Amino acid sequence: MATIQIVHMNPGQGETSYARNSTIQKTAQDRMKPLIEEAVTAFCGVSVPKSMAIADLGCSSGPNALTLISSTVDAIHRYCMECAQPPPEMCLFLNDLPSNDFNSVAKSLAEFKHSQDVSSHHVVVANMVPGSFYERLFTSDSVHFFCSSISLQWLSKAPEELAKRKIPMYDSDERLRLLNHEIVADAYARQFRKDFTLFLSLRARELVLGGRLIFSLIGRCSSNPASVSTQVWKVVSVALNDMASRGVISKEKFDTFHIPIYAPMENELNGIIEDEGSFQINKAMAHDTFLATGGVLASPNTIAAMVRAVFEPAIVQHFGFSAGIMDDFASVVERLSTTSAVEAEFPLACLCFSLTRAR
Repeated sequence: MATIQIVHMNPGQGETSYARNSTIQKTAQDRMKPLIEEAVTAFCGVSVPKSMAIADLGCSSGPNALTLISSTVDAIHRYCMECAQPPPEMCLFLNDLPSNDFNSVAKSLAEFKHSQDVSSHHVVVANMVPGSFYERLFTSDSVHFFCSSISLQWLSKAPEELAKRKIPMYDSDERLRLLNHEIVADAYARQFRKDFTLFLSLRARELVLGGRLIFSLIGRCSSNPASVSTQVWKVVSVALNDMASRGVISKEKFDTFHIPIYAPMENELNGIIEDEGSFQINKAMAHDTFLATGGVLASPNTIAAMVRAVFEPAIVQHFGFSAGIMDDFASVVERLSTTSAVEAEFPLACLCFSLTRAR
């Protein structure tokens, strides 16, 4: 099997680590805060439970690992203060794949708990939960809030049918690429529908009735015609194709490289949520993916560093790259990521949703 299993972002605190190159992801988390605050107000407005469980799915590591959890805890505490109600005890869960840098997460958790006023926030326990969010992680009717930021575009696996039929994800031959485009797009869309439907059904079992699911992921904006044929792996594929054309990497290996990631359209998400049937959509928003903190378009260097931090483990697993070759990869991505190219060639969107478990 030539398809790639999910390999996590670059660990540690080095120059090419995810922890040092995740400012764009931080912006996505900040955009979720109003959705979290609205969800907390709506949920607690009915009745504030004596205890609450809050989970972040795909927390990763580094400075962003506790952002969503912290925002939810603060929103609950603020609501209780304003309404003169005693705050609930809170059980916090940070989930990611077993390959995640949980040592870093453990340190962040310890610092977070130390910084909290336990007597007022009632944060009584915090846990790390290694595992895929495409499987059961919690007991039935036990979680009140699920959050997830820039994670659900990752599939459980790349479409196996492409590897079996020896169809590249991105063919170096433009004629063949156009010929197979629909086959590739449909295969990835089917895999995403299968995975996201499973994700929703699992979370519906774990959430209390009326519980909230707030998430963001890399998607495509339905209102942008150029985004119809764009995928989140396109910049990676174009860069690797450039390297294959120069003989830096094997063309044969490039043709068997299938990344398990998919950027859905807004209307795709709406349709899957409606068809699965467990959730009601409260609010949906779309933002520019490449905007960094402060609303400024991220520089080509920032985009290249982020792309390397996210995709390097999968690339190294498949091609066996050295640091020098990864530097070459980052340089090509930086060259591709000019302002005009980002807007025209990679018109992706950060899609944010707030859902309520309805049944």
